Amino acid sequence: MTEKDIIIIGGGPGGYVAAIRAAQLGARVSLVEKEELGGICLNWGCIPTKVLLHAVEILESLRKAKDFGIQVGEVKVDFMKSMARKDQIVKTLVAGVYGLMRSNRIEVIKGKGSLVSAREVEVINDEGERIGFRANKVILATGSVSGDLPLFGNKISGVIDSHGALKLNHVPESIVVVGGGSVGLEFGTIYAALGSKVTILEMMPQILPQEDAEIASALERALKQFNIRIFTNCQVKEIREVESKKRVIGIVDKKEERGFEGQYVLIAVGRKANLEGLGVERIGIKLNEKGIEVNEKMETNVPGVYAVGDVTGQVLLAHYAMAQGRVAAENALGREASLNRRVVPRCVYTLPEVASVGMTEEEAKNAGYELKIGRFPFAANGKATAMGERNGLIKVIADKKYGEILGVHIFGPHATDLIGEAILAMSLESTPTELTWAIHPHPTLSEALMEAFLDVDASAIHIPPRK
Repeated sequence: MTEKDIIIIGGGPGGYVAAIRAAQLGARVSLVEKEELGGICLNWGCIPTKVLLHAVEILESLRKAKDFGIQVGEVKVDFMKSMARKDQIVKTLVAGVYGLMRSNRIEVIKGKGSLVSAREVEVINDEGERIGFRANKVILATGSVSGDLPLFGNKISGVIDSHGALKLNHVPESIVVVGGGSVGLEFGTIYAALGSKVTILEMMPQILPQEDAEIASALERALKQFNIRIFTNCQVKEIREVESKKRVIGIVDKKEERGFEGQYVLIAVGRKANLEGLGVERIGIKLNEKGIEVNEKMETNVPGVYAVGDVTGQVLLAHYAMAQGRVAAENALGREASLNRRVVPRCVYTLPEVASVGMTEEEAKNAGYELKIGRFPFAANGKATAMGERNGLIKVIADKKYGEILGVHIFGPHATDLIGEAILAMSLESTPTELTWAIHPHPTLSEALMEAFLDVDASAIHIPPRK
């Protein structure tokens, strides 16, 4: 039986980052992965969708080119070429992760890993062989799988999940998206920009139910400019096959039954921890309703066994999994590390984007804070106006008593890049005033963030005074 310092089951963002950090600290590391390194994020999520989103961003720029004095001919979409580029970029980045494994002397074991004990892992490879490994510490990083929607018709042909949406060989004439969270909205944006008739059904009162209501409302208005139909408070009952189309039956506002037709139906209702065959029950690892329970050090209740990423069910985001992976590796090798869940960013890659960190206005009020709120529209920002990207706003939520920044929410161009400054500010416990005295370059989109912090005290420079 092979002996290692650390064995990691799962080669997604949490697992491979944990492996690299452990190797940097001098550990002998084996990483078990049954498919490709990079996990869902690199192979089926974050990266391939961003390739397609950038393609439609270029498409939208070409459509608006005449506004900038640039004349272009008829713009045509070669969908399969875009899909091939997506596949090539994924392949390139996956190869990069394998290269990182080699350069850090990390052994990659292809196969499905399961726990035999707190120190032993069994791997079944593609040939069906069973290979045993022993390690001082084990890190579980098996990720998540698409959530099920238990309703009639969810298995008929043409009802797809996010994997299926990335394998289409043509632009659908129409598509009904069940779920108005980040995944559903990103795919809705992609296919609407490519020419599909998109309908989005969300059971909660707003799209992006976990986000600030003001931001979600602004995004909904923007998406409707792509001719996306959005129905909130819609409880889906069943999916029927009607000739060559699918009909989704839903109850809108708890009273009206309606049918929504599309060539495809995309189920985008979230994900759940991937525990199948992992053997957590065998060694008594404690679970909660979302996944494996861990403390701030990523330790499970079984000494020497850690868990990171989506399998913990905490925050199902790749960047959070990466951070958890670093924390687990540090603690597994005798160091002290923990995470601040208060400053985990959330990003939605629509056109324009949404990014946020911290509390929404409603959450802050419910927590008992007396609030000061600053807002600044991108329409008042010089760089955004020059770019033709005036749609959007930045919203800062602060505690009136102590000036603590409780949340920052951005809807607009490059929101997912701009949120980094807010994350750093909150991590360092900065106040809005401190941020306003940091000189921001002009002209940049970052000035809008500075102005939003100024507006917390009603002192924004480039918008009229509040009435």
